[in-house]
Amino acid sequence: MFPGDERPAVGPQGTRMFSPDELPAEPPAPRWSGSAAVPPPKPRKRAWGESAVIPPVPAPPPAPPPEQSAEHRTPVDPWAGADTGGWDLPPPPPPSPTLPYPAAPSPRPYSGPPAPPVHSPAPPTPPVHSPAPPEPPRPAPPRVAYPAAPPQSAYPVSPPPVSRAPGPARPASPPPPPPAPPRQRRATAPPAGPPPGQQAPRGYAPTPARKRRRWPWYLLLMLACCCGCPAYYGVPMASQYPAEASLPAEVADLRLRDDNTSKATAKQLEADVRKAHWLAEKTFAGVYATPAGKRVTVFGGTGFRFTPESDAEDEITRLTAQYSLGEAQVVDTGVRGRHQRCAVGRADGQDVVVCTSVDHGSIATAVFTRLSLDDSATLLGTLREQMVTTSQK
Repeated sequence: MFPGDERPAVGPQGTRMFSPDELPAEPPAPRWSGSAAVPPPKPRKRAWGESAVIPPVPAPPPAPPPEQSAEHRTPVDPWAGADTGGWDLPPPPPPSPTLPYPAAPSPRPYSGPPAPPVHSPAPPTPPVHSPAPPEPPRPAPPRVAYPAAPPQSAYPVSPPPVSRAPGPARPASPPPPPPAPPRQRRATAPPAGPPPGQQAPRGYAPTPARKRRRWPWYLLLMLACCCGCPAYYGVPMASQYPAEASLPAEVADLRLRDDNTSKATAKQLEADVRKAHWLAEKTFAGVYATPAGKRVTVFGGTGFRFTPESDAEDEITRLTAQYSLGEAQVVDTGVRGRHQRCAVGRADGQDVVVCTSVDHGSIATAVFTRLSLDDSATLLGTLREQMVTTSQK
């Protein structure tokens, strides 16, 4: 207080410190939540038809006892009360010994004599044990009735192993025969081609396989068929046709007769030839004789003939009735395309020989007296060479 101030004393005088126990409790400061206070909920109204009696709250179930760990549980035998007398099984057979594979022959880099075969050593034969004597049968133990075991939640335990008696050992199989020596190749095999379906790398075209040319053989066959056959049959035709015929005055010792009787006979023979061979280009006929009394009558014609062999047989057949000819004989002329036939007959009470020679360009027939068949065939060839001429001569 300052001097001069006089105020009535109200309350305690001076300042006094309170102990912690005497301090008044301060009210807690209100918490500002920013929202109004939530009033307490009103009691729930009873629904229509609901009972006014409040059911009692059921008591909670008793707590289960604490579960024991696996090591604190009582062990249980899962095979209690089971019949274990059928576990004795027969022993399995022992495995057979494995034989080694034969050694493969070494490849030969050069084509020389084959190397001697390599024989693999025979595998050792395992010792053969004598079979053990069979054990006497054991009586089955009596079955004991055990009380049924309660169901257990534990997993079953595998049965104990059963001791098995060793069985008899199997005899070892014989060793395989040694491999045969490789055969020597005679020629080097061609290089193997690419496997099927393989494609060439990108940017490289596959090389096409070269095909074997066969056109020379086909060409030769075509030339043989197209040129050989026509040449075989065409050369005789070209050399024998066309032909010209003329009667010479003398042939060897034969002289052409020019009397009226011979001329009439020749004229009649030409008419018969024209009648029989109406496609002939020119006909001829004449009578020849020798000083010894031999007589040869010749007649024929010129023109193309495609089948001279059949024409020669037809000419002998035409003259068979006139000269009473026998069986015709084939005479070899030595000229390809020329065919000759001769037969023996009778005319005017004496024996005669009738011969005909036909080729692709002409036909010549002669009647011989007082001559054999061979001499008549030779003389007809001589007469033909003198009377018939072709463009090739």
